[in-house]
Amino acid sequence: MTTLARDGGRILVIDDEPVVIDVLRGVLDRQGYDVTAGGDAAACRRLIDSAEEWDLLLLDVMLPDADGMRVLEWVRQARPELAVVMITAHGSIENAVEAMRAGAFHYVTKPFKNDEVRLIVAQAVQTTRLRRENQNLRQALDDRHKFERIVGRSRKMQEVYRFIDQVASSRSTVLIQGESGTGKELVAQAIHKRGPRADRPMIIVNSNSIPADLLESNLFGHMRGAFTGATASKVGLLETADGGTILFDEITSVAPAVQAKLLRVMQEKEFRPLGALDNRKVDVRILAATNEDIRKLVDDGIFREDLYYRLNVLNVTLPPLRSRMEDLPLLTEHFLRQFNTENDKRVERLAPQVLERLLSYSWPGNVRQLENVIERGVVLARGPEITVDLLSPELRSGERPSVAAGLPEGVDLSRALSDFERELIESAMKRAGGVQKKAASLLGVKPTTLNEKIKRLKTRVQPE
Repeated sequence: MTTLARDGGRILVIDDEPVVIDVLRGVLDRQGYDVTAGGDAAACRRLIDSAEEWDLLLLDVMLPDADGMRVLEWVRQARPELAVVMITAHGSIENAVEAMRAGAFHYVTKPFKNDEVRLIVAQAVQTTRLRRENQNLRQALDDRHKFERIVGRSRKMQEVYRFIDQVASSRSTVLIQGESGTGKELVAQAIHKRGPRADRPMIIVNSNSIPADLLESNLFGHMRGAFTGATASKVGLLETADGGTILFDEITSVAPAVQAKLLRVMQEKEFRPLGALDNRKVDVRILAATNEDIRKLVDDGIFREDLYYRLNVLNVTLPPLRSRMEDLPLLTEHFLRQFNTENDKRVERLAPQVLERLLSYSWPGNVRQLENVIERGVVLARGPEITVDLLSPELRSGERPSVAAGLPEGVDLSRALSDFERELIESAMKRAGGVQKKAASLLGVKPTTLNEKIKRLKTRVQPE
């Protein structure tokens, strides 16, 4: 007989047969568990609704006052962290299998095999405790780091949180750098919300999605008759953000003419709308974000050096997901909850093989790509688990071809990277039928980012 050392736990047994309760109590008492029993669904509801903390529910499929499956459904809503093991007669295995599809942890059959009961109970109790520990950890993180949707407990993310706390109360400009999908906009929002301007507007300027001539008008505003089509005066985004914060997303795509005017705003705290005769004062905190090597763009003469120094007063570089993989389980749990709520689903977990694939993947699209993967899995899942067949092809295959395979001598790294990026974009555009928004989703980047890359690379991306 196998003996499993247990440190105890509180188990609730719901069954209308006293002999079944006596057998289970005898088996479980010897393992150090504290067993409480009830004979019907009403007792189950009363005990689950109590303040007691249970580690496991052993629930009979057939109860005198309710269908055990209905009770299981209710328990999954009332205490989602609680593992439920169904009790079924030997001839009703199909009911137990159906219960597992509905979220039960496992099942035991009458008459019981003691060793089997011990093993299943031990695993179920451990599952409840792990779920509760994760829930407590997430709550602790939420309480300590109220950074909107920023999720992570890794050392690198702790450094980001400390940076946000340190700079939020200042008036200084912040430059936020990082690859696409790392959460630069979320960091900007957290800086704004934690600072003294939180009750004032935060305006986000998607610099690379607005043509240069329109960006200038949108940013600074214009007077009636300033140009053809200006039939009325318009307040610009700078004036709208007065007293608050303005984020220039992808700041490196701002045209040189607008860069010069933006520099004046930062230096003199004033601007002049198009067609106006006088300058206007503005009190606005400026944040900037980019996924480009802005220092290199300065050296290449593409971005103004004086503006760079004005922007780079305080700076933070967000880590790519591949460098903080210890945060991936927490991120997946966060996105599971988010997309379950949005889609009215009850997907509880990832299959072990899925988590293994996610942990071994390099995540070129970072957290945004992971978010897309989990959303896809939740939407397509037909049960409580995301399985391998619901993953995108590159994750299903588990194949990670070597980047250095067939590397020639004297390779030009910049050219090779550009060629590789161009091939990825062309492939995505073909798969998306030429629709940039869909291609951006496949690549895990914003549509505006993809549009800018296409322009920069001069990529021929017409669908076949």
